[in-house]
Amino acid sequence: MRAADVIAKRLYDEGCRWAFGLPGGEVLTLLDALQKVGIQFVLCRHENAAGFMAEGTYHRTGAPGILLATVGPGALNGINVVENARQDRVPMIVLTGCIDPETAQVYTHQVLDQTRVFEGITKASFTLNTGAAHVIIDKAIGIATEGRPGPVHIDVPIAVAEAEATGEGVLRPKALPMAPAGDGLTAARDALAQAKRPLIIAGVDALSDRGAEAVKVAAERLGAPVITTYKAKGLLPEDHPLALGGAGLSPKADDVLLPFVKQADVILAIGYDPIEMRIGWLTPWDPTAQTVIDITAEANHHYMHQATYNFVGDCAASVAAILPETAGDGWPEAEVKAVKATLAKAFPPGDAWGPAQAISVCQEVLPPGTLATADSGAHRILLSQMWTCGFPRALTQSSGFCTMGCAVPLAMGAQLVERDRTIVSFSGDAGFLMVVGELATAAEQKLRTIFVVFVDASLALIELKQRGRQMTNVGVDFAPTDMAALGRAFGGAGFTARSADELRTALAQAQVAETFSVIAVEIDRKAYDGTF
Repeated sequence: MRAADVIAKRLYDEGCRWAFGLPGGEVLTLLDALQKVGIQFVLCRHENAAGFMAEGTYHRTGAPGILLATVGPGALNGINVVENARQDRVPMIVLTGCIDPETAQVYTHQVLDQTRVFEGITKASFTLNTGAAHVIIDKAIGIATEGRPGPVHIDVPIAVAEAEATGEGVLRPKALPMAPAGDGLTAARDALAQAKRPLIIAGVDALSDRGAEAVKVAAERLGAPVITTYKAKGLLPEDHPLALGGAGLSPKADDVLLPFVKQADVILAIGYDPIEMRIGWLTPWDPTAQTVIDITAEANHHYMHQATYNFVGDCAASVAAILPETAGDGWPEAEVKAVKATLAKAFPPGDAWGPAQAISVCQEVLPPGTLATADSGAHRILLSQMWTCGFPRALTQSSGFCTMGCAVPLAMGAQLVERDRTIVSFSGDAGFLMVVGELATAAEQKLRTIFVVFVDASLALIELKQRGRQMTNVGVDFAPTDMAALGRAFGGAGFTARSADELRTALAQAQVAETFSVIAVEIDRKAYDGTF
């Protein structure tokens, strides 16, 4: 087997079935190996979008995403999405071609130290060799998927990819889930058993089927309401009586939720990673006055909050170990209902045309099992508070790194895995234009994804902040683009909605279209004022 074949086979065995990128001469052997083993390569228009498509497949399969990039410009085009994978806890294998080291000593064209470039934005960065190819890819997958997931980079010299792999040895079995033990566990369990106002805050570390079940069992046994981060929405179905929805970037939601957090006597944080949260969640509770039990995949080195008991381990296994057999009645039901009602009032569906009404119409018209993705911008904050998630990963977004241009490719990656499922992406017009070339990829792959674009010809969130500081309007508004016409130009369907009824009609037609659909939701530039 060639070293490239060793890489491809191990990725296939891990469950990977898609790879994304733009090939160059330096990665042709890798491309050949991936295709031969049964991993479909999807040609994209930019490496950044390719990485987000790879992430989209991960959210539907659980297998690491694969980004393939050629030497130099190709590799560096992927930096944004790789850092996003690090901050948003996404397992990704980043394969880059590179010039052979002997050649690099006497040749300078496109030569740079790619491993050093990627070291700071990945969990690990390797250079492949023939004697340890099997070990390197096995390490890469383990590092990417175990503990807190993230990206791992492998630089593949041209000659090494083509050369015969010579290494031997037994590869490491997967690590088993770990649960806490000892006196701290007993004390934490006793605190939960005696809690009168227990509260659960769940985050991305718990984002799995096992994690969702653990959150549900804990909430119902303790009578504890549940707040999630945006990425963890749906860990407890948001129509559950104890679900308070997501928190992260909305001051209006924080005005309701943060005082509620301070009323809790015991807080059980299940996989809560504050990388998704705005500055208002800095020190959101007092561990000297409240008992705080923090269960995470990695130790707290961020210091954004502190806890009474810190447990590092598998979230589901740790919850099973820490839950008492019996507990009190939990938080008074009337108070939980009051908070839910206050949140609903803070984010109404909207009587007039605007982003809130458009979001409500989309949730009303699209089927219950719809998957949604959200780009960064003002619409994402409102959507994350309003969109009701009935299961984990019903709404995916970049909420750690908060990068623009992610929603379209995230939706496309998910659609490749589940072609018959209704999948909708929500973008602002600026973010959509960053990745509009990927509509050609959607057409080539015969995807039926629905792309909803909020069109206000403005960087609405930044314009809102600029106006809030009483600054002159500079650099935030731009000329409008006919988004529906763009959709048609790339081979899809295109619609423009200026009212709730027009949006309902467009969504109905998009659901039966044989192609992807772009729905331009035209709104006023100041439509987000006071909404979040």
